[in-house]
Amino acid sequence: MKHLESALKQENQWWKYLLVLLIGFLGGQIIGAIPLVVAMGIGAARNGGNIVTPDNPMDFSAYGIDPNLGLVLMVFPFLVMLFISVLLIKAFHKRSFIEVINGGGAFRWRRFWKGFLVWGVFAVILLVASLLFDRENYELNFQLSKFVPLVIISLLLIPFQAGTEEFFFRGYLAQGVGSWTKKRWLAVLVPSVFFALLHGMNPEIKEFGFWTMIPSYILFGIVFGVISILDDGIELAIGVHSVNNIFSSIFVTSKSSVLQTPAMFIQKEVDPSGEFWGLLVVSIVFILVVSYKSGWNYQILFSGIQQRNEGDLEEA
Repeated sequence: MKHLESALKQENQWWKYLLVLLIGFLGGQIIGAIPLVVAMGIGAARNGGNIVTPDNPMDFSAYGIDPNLGLVLMVFPFLVMLFISVLLIKAFHKRSFIEVINGGGAFRWRRFWKGFLVWGVFAVILLVASLLFDRENYELNFQLSKFVPLVIISLLLIPFQAGTEEFFFRGYLAQGVGSWTKKRWLAVLVPSVFFALLHGMNPEIKEFGFWTMIPSYILFGIVFGVISILDDGIELAIGVHSVNNIFSSIFVTSKSSVLQTPAMFIQKEVDPSGEFWGLLVVSIVFILVVSYKSGWNYQILFSGIQQRNEGDLEEA
């Protein structure tokens, strides 16, 4: 194991983590939002100077912005955030991008595609089951001229959005918590709570309530954290997170969704509680399936994090 261990030999003062997270997040949101603000200004000018305030602030069409362009503008701040953070981590911690990913070495594309494909299969099965047993709850929204660009944009850009979140929470923040506490389970739990709180700004929170949605976000964070610890790196989690968001972008949206895209289907009514339990079952099955192929040792989750010498890290 080297993902969390590799950070032990580096500078891990809490204030450095705080600065990286704050500057990275605020820089990404301020600088990265400039194109969106410009697009909203153009849309308002076309609307006679009227500023629209839709119920779902992520409904870009209400601002006169094409939804596909809106998706691009939504992802752009994540790219800026990642760029700023990588520079700051290098300056503050002398830690490279790949060390945050897996402790050092090459990006493990096989892990990424394993998570992407296995979770993608489960997502397809759930959608087909929903369409078969709850067909009246879905409205066909297929528009070829918008759907094709949506697929291209989603496949190209959403992995950067999902990857940035995993880089921050399951990579950088998990390494920080691990270096301070020397406990892997806390390196799963603490970033998961912060991950959920960050998503507290999503429109789903406004629609269904904080305490209804936060458990789902925490569960997602725990699943991503567990598989990152067991797989000793975050590539698998990036794959799962990417395909989950791509699938939501391309195939199913709803009036309360953070992804307001010209998806293939519109879900009329959303049941957050039912989706939570469905997510829990799918997550358990996913971990068992991938574990069977990977030979994971679950005891690692409750083991300590200890400094190793360079030879041990290379051998691991």
